[in-house]
Amino acid sequence: MIKLNIKNETSRLRAVVLGTAESNGPVPKVEDCYDPKSIEHILAGTYPTEKDMSKEMETVIKVFEKYDVTVYRPEVIKNCNQLFARDIAFVIDDILIEANILPHREEEVEGIDYIWSQVAEDKRIILPEACHVEGGDVMPWNDYIFIGTYSGADYAELITARTNIDAVISIQELFPNKIVKSFELRKSNTNPKENALHLDCCFNPLGKGKAIIHKNGFLIEKEYEWLVNFFGRENVFEITKEEMYQMCSNVFSISDDVIISEQSFTRLNKWLREQGFIVEEVPYAEIGKQEGLLRCTTMPLIRD
Repeated sequence: MIKLNIKNETSRLRAVVLGTAESNGPVPKVEDCYDPKSIEHILAGTYPTEKDMSKEMETVIKVFEKYDVTVYRPEVIKNCNQLFARDIAFVIDDILIEANILPHREEEVEGIDYIWSQVAEDKRIILPEACHVEGGDVMPWNDYIFIGTYSGADYAELITARTNIDAVISIQELFPNKIVKSFELRKSNTNPKENALHLDCCFNPLGKGKAIIHKNGFLIEKEYEWLVNFFGRENVFEITKEEMYQMCSNVFSISDDVIISEQSFTRLNKWLREQGFIVEEVPYAEIGKQEGLLRCTTMPLIRD
């Protein structure tokens, strides 16, 4: 059995699920895409190849090996995009919650059935069908659970709106002793620079009381201000619209002082080192073309 434990985003990582680029399928049709950045790369002829993305993931596996982290991979489903392990399930405390994701992505969940079955039955939860949620929007942060959401009347038309208020309420009911704080995110089906696909596309808490944030990712300024005040303005690294587009907030913490980051994030990585972090730089820009990066491809199971 796997004994899950996730209290926050930065405690020492012991076990993680890392997605896979194997048998990723052909380049999708534009009408089958579920984010504006993928569409951009399909139209430009720069959509990433399976080989390049697999190579990038190997570099992350090496980092995990260096820090003695157990890595699980999804079972490969033929011609299925299984890169983003974060979307399909998430752990809070010792409970594994299966996400209700976009209907045509349901088969992705089958890739981690073997992990699901190693978790005690009373520690596995499938939310009611009305609750739409993806793990990129859910961040356990000690006494808090931060959740990105969208409650606009056009929710149904926005394929980029992934987590609804029903899910926020459901998660609050599951964890009555935690403070669930939701944040309305800016959504666009067509402009990747105006689209915060998930909360981790515009915000990420780090160790040492630091955080990365992009103001324009938040629809309601006072919710953004709340986060800045929560961490303290001097502890927050503000990223630009271009940096958000490159997925600068989507780094991944192995511990309070070790962060995996994309090698091209020069401004961010310099700041992280100045704050005393060890930065493990990896090439991940090909995966980034699908509007997801390091946090999106990883789903932590156990942290100390």
